[in-house]
Amino acid sequence: MTALDGRVLATARRTLGPLTPVPDASLPPHLLLVATADGRRYVLKRHKTPHRFQAEVHAYASWLPHLADHTPTLISADAATLSLLLTHVPGRSATQLPGGSPAEWNAHHAAGRVLRLIHQIPPGPHPKPDVAVYLAERMRWWSVRARNSSLISTAQLRALHIKADVLAATTLDRAVCHLDYQPRNWIVTPNGAVTVVDFEHTRLDARIRDFTRLCCRNWMIEPRLRQAFFNGYGHHPTQEDQVQLGLFALLDAITALVRGHETGDPELLAHGRTVLTRLP
Repeated sequence: MTALDGRVLATARRTLGPLTPVPDASLPPHLLLVATADGRRYVLKRHKTPHRFQAEVHAYASWLPHLADHTPTLISADAATLSLLLTHVPGRSATQLPGGSPAEWNAHHAAGRVLRLIHQIPPGPHPKPDVAVYLAERMRWWSVRARNSSLISTAQLRALHIKADVLAATTLDRAVCHLDYQPRNWIVTPNGAVTVVDFEHTRLDARIRDFTRLCCRNWMIEPRLRQAFFNGYGHHPTQEDQVQLGLFALLDAITALVRGHETGDPELLAHGRTVLTRLP
């Protein structure tokens, strides 16, 4: 184990009894597959920050019981180790499906249907902050950081601030949002259904934002997958939705640009630069 230590495994054993780690090279370091004596499998997930841990626990406890057939089940959560014990979902990541295959098309169609269900979850009592103003401020903040690091020009900074003003004045449809909705977080089960994982970013937000990463990072290469996804979702973006998608694509791009620069991630850098070339 790397990110997972003995304390996390010990915590899970107090809940389930004896557990044996199961080697799985496809899992990232913060996840560990384990099995009970009778062969049942579970996943241990450890977070780096209390904020992400609390967000995911809240999502599983408050919203995801409505989607029990399309998400793992949270067995227990331990605040001391920032770890979650989840049921294991058999299948493979949608990123492992052959490009252009019927399986890939079907996965996007199924994922669209699941996202529709997520967006229909009753959010329950919640404060009503102005999401548009908050997101506009985020765009301005990331833009200034980008300019201070010489990642964008002064003209691009001005253009992004103008877009932020437009965003601040936009009326947004709010919903429970996954906010990292893309194939790496879809598990395609043996029967072709899609189970969604990783709810650490989930919160009440602008509904259209959940389409942004797919539009910018997946569908530009395979536009037919967009059709499959929205067929599953139940309706396609309106002209107003398309305008909002453009604004959120810029927010995603400027965020990726700065984070890519700060972490030395060439893929994020390239993504941010590609999208920002659409600016005047």
